[in-house]
Amino acid sequence: MPTATYDGTSVKVDDEGFFEDPGEWNETMAAQIAREAGIDELTDKHWQVIAFMRAEYAEKGTGPTVRVLGRASGVTVKELYRLFPKGPAKTAAKIAGIPKPRGCI
Repeated sequence: MPTATYDGTSVKVDDEGFFEDPGEWNETMAAQIAREAGIDELTDKHWQVIAFMRAEYAEKGTGPTVRVLGRASGVTVKELYRLFPKGPAKTAAKIAGIPKPRGCI
């Protein structure tokens, strides 16, 4: 199983870099993962989406789709693509330290 190191801590990830255990994640790691994804700074809107992603994962066992994010997170789909240009659900899930949502390519 591959590992990645964030905030000086080695964590288990899958082949695409998604956390295997979301409990190993912390906010400092999120900032580092975001920078790797080309997002220089996490704004309040980013954190709103990240918190929503983690809550959905905790409740349902998977991250939400872009459609659900746009409908229920308080951030529009258009804004999601501005915040996470390389794919909102997939990028936000990786930054949030949860496994890749079902249905993401």
